[in-house]
Amino acid sequence: MAPGVLDLVHLTTWAACAVIKLPQLVAVLRAGSAWGLSLSSLLLELAGYLVFLRYQIYYGYPLETFLEYPIIVAQDVILIYCIMHFSGKARRALFYALIYWGSWYMLTLQKWIIDLAMNMCTLVSAASKLVQLQHLWQTKDSGQASALTWGMSVYTCAARIITTVMTTNDLAVLIRFIIMLILNIWVTATVLQYRKTKKTD
Repeated sequence: MAPGVLDLVHLTTWAACAVIKLPQLVAVLRAGSAWGLSLSSLLLELAGYLVFLRYQIYYGYPLETFLEYPIIVAQDVILIYCIMHFSGKARRALFYALIYWGSWYMLTLQKWIIDLAMNMCTLVSAASKLVQLQHLWQTKDSGQASALTWGMSVYTCAARIITTVMTTNDLAVLIRFIIMLILNIWVTATVLQYRKTKKTD
């Protein structure tokens, strides 16, 4: 693949990630409710993003291969706070912030810790999607879950499979993106299914 195409994939990924959580955030703020969203899922997702970001920085991978992660992390933090606020759990936000902050620094105390964390990160990120799926199956209602947000996640994972193969060729990163692609497609389809079911009722 030509460098120009690789640059285009990077740019479109950054553009999608710059607004990836905004449809979800707008839906939550408009409704004044986080119905259909799993706080546990988002907390796991944030943990996975932070570990992945720290891993990329630790190994000195090119900035363009992970530039979107600080933006996604910031959007996730805002979304998590909104969900906590609407569910009456806003006071817990400081507790979670301290845990994530401490973990960020502990990850690179030893090389084996960051390597193990990266391998666990795939499991944690997969668990975040499975928790969201379980929530959707239990409620049989997509509520405020945004199919657009999940659809953009599908695209960014597919794009990152391409960029990983072309730049770092890191097997742990590649496996992570393949698993996340499959699970993001599944969540998107489930959100759309329950949205359609709700409209026909």
